[in-house]
Amino acid sequence: MKKYLDDIRRNHALEHATVQLLIAKLGPTFHVAGRAAHDGFFILGAIPKDALEECAVDALARLQRGESYWAITPLCGTNIAVGAFFSSLATLAMISGRSSKQAAGNAITASMLALVAAQPAGRWLQRNLTTKSDLAGTEILSVESHWSDHFFKVRTRNV
Repeated sequence: MKKYLDDIRRNHALEHATVQLLIAKLGPTFHVAGRAAHDGFFILGAIPKDALEECAVDALARLQRGESYWAITPLCGTNIAVGAFFSSLATLAMISGRSSKQAAGNAITASMLALVAAQPAGRWLQRNLTTKSDLAGTEILSVESHWSDHFFKVRTRNV
């Protein structure tokens, strides 16, 4: 089970690095989403397959050289989940037992502060829980398009 989860974390790091390099190469005007799996990762977006393959290979090389910062991104769903969780907790804390007029202002302020605090917390969670940037034994096996030219699977092997 540990290897399975570590493989997902490694592929999550590779997915992040690949998407960041795609954005650098193609510009921030396209929409893309990714999801890591134990045997690679999926990319959903209108991107050229050759650009995806080039960026995945480059991302792997960069992570293997120790450039671990590519594994952490503000675009990760972890940040969204942490922000929503912190904001919800702050809002609930502010509305408990207060009048509605006072609670509304306090809840808005607390929610904004919670979202600010969520940014470093989300990066910390990515670095320590949801990604693993040590890809020394990882190799890319293939880049395949599935069902359309907007859905790709990058297959990896983590040794």
